[in-house]
Amino acid sequence: MKEMENQGLDRRDFFKKSALFGLGLAAVGSLTMPALAEAAAMPKGPKHDLYLLNFALNAEHQAIAAYQVGAESKLLDPALLKVALSFQADHEAHAAILAETIKKLGGTPVTPKVSLKASMTELASKWGFPLDKLKNQNDVLHFAAGLEVGAAKAYLGTVPEFSNPELAHAAANIEGDEAMHFAVLRSALGEFPVPAAFISAMPS
Repeated sequence: MKEMENQGLDRRDFFKKSALFGLGLAAVGSLTMPALAEAAAMPKGPKHDLYLLNFALNAEHQAIAAYQVGAESKLLDPALLKVALSFQADHEAHAAILAETIKKLGGTPVTPKVSLKASMTELASKWGFPLDKLKNQNDVLHFAAGLEVGAAKAYLGTVPEFSNPELAHAAANIEGDEAMHFAVLRSALGEFPVPAAFISAMPS
């Protein structure tokens, strides 16, 4: 057990030193930090909930685009490409339910910055992905892991902000999926899948 704990700490240090992992977190952070700060300053209510839902939808659009870039990079072996496309489908499902909920509440869903049919270069440019730094499979996995744990933390931050408890429950439900993605990506990298007991304490 002690050996496993030490391995977890070593691997946590490894992720902290990973530039691409940090860039993945930064990419989510560029969307989430200003949005959550603005949300915190708003009075809670239906308008506030719609703002949070659109913030989450924008983050899902980002994740969908990121996996598209990863898939088109040709850097993933067939097994991991299948995993990446499966995770992309999960994010598409999240986006669909968020957009549907926003419409039901009388809002207008935010649209992606660029179509998935755009070139890999344009997708990366519009979303600020470090395409020039993705040189091999591990680079792609590190970046994706950073995005996923960043998304999990972002959803965690929204849960107490919703005035509607059903929406808070939905956000927590999606947060769990992002956390599982993160664990699978760490495992694919040969790292201990769960480096901390709480989402908020995951590497950053």
